Amino acid sequence: ISKLYTLFSKAFSTPLLFLILIITHMTNSQAETTSNLENTIYMDTKHGRVVMETRPDLAPNHVSRIKELVRKGFYDGIVFHRVIGGFMAQTGDPTGTGRGGSGQNINAEFSDEPHVRGTLSMARANDINSADSQFFIVFSRAAHLDGKYTVWGKVTKGMSVVGKIKRGNPQNGMVNEPDKIIRMQIAADVKE
Repeated sequence: ISKLYTLFSKAFSTPLLFLILIITHMTNSQAETTSNLENTIYMDTKHGRVVMETRPDLAPNHVSRIKELVRKGFYDGIVFHRVIGGFMAQTGDPTGTGRGGSGQNINAEFSDEPHVRGTLSMARANDINSADSQFFIVFSRAAHLDGKYTVWGKVTKGMSVVGKIKRGNPQNGMVNEPDKIIRMQIAADVKE
């Protein structure tokens, strides 16, 4: 800060102007932090916390719906019903069968974003506009999904936690006695 003060005090003769610039910078930083917290989701499991960054720039409608469901507590207690080693872990179905959802489909928001380790993407049926509440976390590069499923975020911390989620049947990925989400929260809502 002292270097900034020296630089600006030479350019501007009044300390008041310098103070205004510092306050403006701090206000912008606080706004950016609040925005980041609003677009960060915490997912707690028995293995630990997974931190997820939403991407409203890629899929604004999906991000909005996911955040709405998180705030309602929809995902709390839901299982990872389909988990395939080396591919992905799927959750978001309150029935645990892979056939359930929240009851509200969302039109596809496909993008050029690749499906890589940590990608958060929406599960769907054959109808491209059938995504609802189910999503999956990609374990490793899955190029065959690119442009065919809606990417809505990425895991920024906790892929080691995701890696501990119980795997399912090698043929269909369905899991007996599956691990579950303990709680999901929007970071901006968490009072610590």
